[in-house]
Amino acid sequence: MHATTSLIRREFAAYFTGPAGYAAMFGFLVLTGLLFNLNLSLLTHEGPVGVEYPMQVMFGGAESPVVALVAGVLFWGLFPAVTGMLTMRLIAEERGTGSIELLLTAPIRDWQVVAAKFVACFGFYLVLWLPTLFYLPVLADLHAEWLPAFTVWSVALCVGLPMLVAGKIAFLRDGPGWLVYGVGLAGAVAVSVGGYMHYTRDANHILTLTAGIDPNPVWTSYLGVTLAGAMFLALGLFVSSLVKSQLEAWMVSLLLGLVFVLPGLLRWVLEPGSVGYEAMYFVSVPEHFRRTFTRGQLDTRPLVLYATVTLFCLFLTVRSLEARRLR
Repeated sequence: MHATTSLIRREFAAYFTGPAGYAAMFGFLVLTGLLFNLNLSLLTHEGPVGVEYPMQVMFGGAESPVVALVAGVLFWGLFPAVTGMLTMRLIAEERGTGSIELLLTAPIRDWQVVAAKFVACFGFYLVLWLPTLFYLPVLADLHAEWLPAFTVWSVALCVGLPMLVAGKIAFLRDGPGWLVYGVGLAGAVAVSVGGYMHYTRDANHILTLTAGIDPNPVWTSYLGVTLAGAMFLALGLFVSSLVKSQLEAWMVSLLLGLVFVLPGLLRWVLEPGSVGYEAMYFVSVPEHFRRTFTRGQLDTRPLVLYATVTLFCLFLTVRSLEARRLR
């Protein structure tokens, strides 16, 4: 387990020491910033021009006005490119430099290698989305009301949060240890118990948030983009295990990722309700967001697709490393 966590830390830190991570972060933040600016202009526009579901514009699912439709096509066209940049070096670089032989002979199993690399790239993918959380108070029209409701449970919640953060920082800096585990565990227990008891037993809360619009599309959209991102990352990781060139890994990942994007363009030529339309909807990620996630709905079919493809690609990646070990 120590070898796995060490590999996770190494792979995650590599995104901040090489150009690929910063390039992906820069392009992603520019793209999401432009979408937020477009969303804000539509929400404050006078007259009939506007947007019914703000999260549709933010996640590239709006069909009107035309500028929102173009922005959505751009968003999903570049989405596989960004995830491909995060995965192209994970195993392809190891194969290109020959360090894959050292990794395969280390006292760590193949599935642990794959899991560590996937967790690292998935963690950085979540970091890319963190700045977009600052857009939510505007998109959801949030209003905060602070109340002086300090009880034993709220105090436990406030004390447990810094303990949990301190334990995590100490773990990343100094590695595992009894003191690190103790502080982190105590913080996790204080946050869990204090938060649950405070928000279920106490009548007054420290912070009350109210949204001017339906908040359901917010959490369903972020849930969808989290699971869809895991699918694209697993696909890119599998491609990276097959080639030696990082550029080749990126290009193949982009092409395979477009398989789950381009079918959405057929919705204008297919008859709604037909077998072809339903098949297109099942594999088209942009359609999932346009019809369900950004409307505050959950459909089990996209969730099953994301989970199945993710697990299958990770399984194929493990098998790819095992085949190389047997050569």
